Amino acid sequence: MSLLIHAFADEASPLVSGQIAAMRRNALQGIEIRGVDRVNVSDISDAKAREVRRQLDDAGLSVWAIGSPIGKIDIASGDHALHTEKLRRTLEIADILGTKRVRMFSYYIPAGHRPEDFTQAVIDRLGGMLALAEEAGILLCHENEKGIYGDTAPRCLELLKALPALRGVFDPANFIQCGQDVWEAWELLGDRIDYLHIKDALTDGTVVPAGEGEGQLARVLKAYIGRGGTAMTVEPHLQSFIGLQKLERDGARTETAGRYAGPDEAFDAACGALKKLLA
Repeated sequence: MSLLIHAFADEASPLVSGQIAAMRRNALQGIEIRGVDRVNVSDISDAKAREVRRQLDDAGLSVWAIGSPIGKIDIASGDHALHTEKLRRTLEIADILGTKRVRMFSYYIPAGHRPEDFTQAVIDRLGGMLALAEEAGILLCHENEKGIYGDTAPRCLELLKALPALRGVFDPANFIQCGQDVWEAWELLGDRIDYLHIKDALTDGTVVPAGEGEGQLARVLKAYIGRGGTAMTVEPHLQSFIGLQKLERDGARTETAGRYAGPDEAFDAACGALKKLLA
């Protein structure tokens, strides 16, 4: 059984040409595509999507998933009609790029409120999204992320149980940043996880190479592969990169290790750390 290793290669370069070079240099199979020549993938044109598909095809690389921002709006005050149109557009782009997966989230919770106050609203909104995705033949893959409804393992499980068509993405560093024990999260969610995001962190939330933090990456990888899992995406976050600030909720900040000379070095370190764990 061969493993499929992909990456958010926009952390190596904002340009698709640079992303392709980084993926080939690290012998990766493909990309979880997010930043496309300094534009979020959900906002590119059909013509641009076809151009990117040609570039990747020529390089022998595939698009594993769309790293979309879908679901990163406030569940109470967000413009849901506009967001639904963004989802429709993202599904069209996924089809052009030849992927069946869109990574997404489960809505920000308003400040001062409990996530539990919005359980049914989140499930209803996600259910509507899933109906659109099913019609398009695309899988929606939910990533645990700080500040959203599904930030802790119990709430992720709640969503995955309520919405069987929803796939799970497991990000150890994000769990650490939410105060969630990673192995407890794996024991709750492991059987429902579609693929992994390879990102590790210290207890203070600082992102570090896989295996250097509290994410128990070696243990998680062994369990995932042991039950037949094959796919993972390297998400370095070891250095600030173009677009990082836009990934965070207003006022939030991800601390990075900050010990690398540039984005290529940080990207290569992240890929190398994963391969060391897999050796």
